[in-house]
Formats: sequence, C-alpha cells, structure tokens
Amino acid sequence: MATTPLLPDSRTEPDGSAVVRVLGYNIRSMRDDTDALARVISACAPDLVLLQEAPRFFRWRKKLARLASGSGLVVLSGGATAAGPALLCSLRATVERTEDVLLPLTPGQHRRGFATAVVRFGGVRVGVLSCHLSLERRERYAQGGMLLDRLAGMGVEHVVAGGDLNEGPGGRTFRRLGESLTDCRAAAPWGGEHTWVRDEPHRRIDALFVSKGVEVLGCGVPLEQPGVSERDLAAATDHLPVLAALRVPAA
Repeated sequence: MATTPLLPDSRTEPDGSAVVRVLGYNIRSMRDDTDALARVISACAPDLVLLQEAPRFFRWRKKLARLASGSGLVVLSGGATAAGPALLCSLRATVERTEDVLLPLTPGQHRRGFATAVVRFGGVRVGVLSCHLSLERRERYAQGGMLLDRLAGMGVEHVVAGGDLNEGPGGRTFRRLGESLTDCRAAAPWGGEHTWVRDEPHRRIDALFVSKGVEVLGCGVPLEQPGVSERDLAAATDHLPVLAALRVPAA
C-alpha cells in the first residue's frame, strides 16, 4: 500500500531560496487540552504559526507565551488587540517588523483584525498575515479586500496569509483571495482536506495562501505527520490545523 510522502523539512537551498513550514490553526482561546495543542504544533515542526482565536483577555500574554514555549517557538505578533489572530515563529526566523491591525467594527459583530509581520530566513524575506474573517457574508467579503490591500502594502515580494475564513473554497471571499493569491491546498494537496469535522457537512474553512512565485510543496491537515495523533487533534481544539511546506525564492 502506498504511503503519503512526508513534507520537506525546513532548510536553505544552494540557490539561496528557503523551504519554510507554515502552520495555520484556530486554537479556540486555548480552552481545550493545551498540552495536546502544544504537542500537535511541535510535531509539525513549523517555522511560522498563524493562530486564530488566541487568548485575548485574562493573562493572555502568559497563556500565549506558555503555548509558544511548549511548542519550541516564540511569540512573534498578536494579542495586542482584542481581535484574536497571533503569530508564532521558530528561532530560525529573523524579525524585521510586526503590526497588529484592527478592522472596522460592524455593530453587532465581533471585532476582527490581522496579526502581521515581515521576517527573514537567510536571504529570503516573507510577509506574514493571520486572519479570522467574519461570520457575516458581506462583512467577510469586505475583510477579504482589506487583507489583500494589507498584503500589497507590506512592501515584500513574497507573502503567506491564512486563517479561519469561515467559508469554503466555493465561497465568494475564498474565491476573491484565490484570484490574487495561490490556494496552497489546491496547488499541492497533501494530508487531509477538511478542517471542520465536528458536525456535518465536513468543510475546508481554514486555509493558507501565498503570493505568485512561491512554490507550494504540499499542504493539508497533518494527519500523516509523524508525532501527530488523532487523539491529540481531537483534544487540542475544535478545528484541525493546516500545514504547508513552501519554497520561497531569495530576494
């Protein structure tokens, strides 16, 4: 029986490009099994982690720092607003700048935002953005446009963005992002597809996107990743994570 190939490890290529592992994960404010959550993240060996629903209120800094430490990472950005997205990174990344962005508030809706950063891996520069888009269709579509505008204004050729989109690939906002960016899962399917499996129908509502010119080596739910167990995935949070390996050209 054929086995699923493993995603490439992080490395710098002879031509100066970098293989970067990126994980997107809605962690439900760390209200579940935080040890299982840390084990999943650590086993995925990411260079960058795009979090949604990071702790936002009581002792949020301490909780986020504890998760980063337990995963062998450091806190990069996020938490300075009440919006929820955050970024973690490995010590392989050199941080150029970070910014947390609050989006316009729609009355009656949850306040949304972006966690953003520009980092370097050797001679490779990457813009990073984590998002959690609205449950409301029209507001979500507008936020998709703000996401694209924010990426365009980062002044970096290569970017990776992702998070909980609250809709699948057939949705209007998902398609809007896919017109300007590459949907990593569609480009190089690997592992599992659906990120929401708590009820029917199972859906892919969490995704990673990259700018044109970034090569996607594989992307999906890390069901085949060594060290990631179904028990930990079920205990860690109500979403499943998305893991991608990317080859990013040197500047």
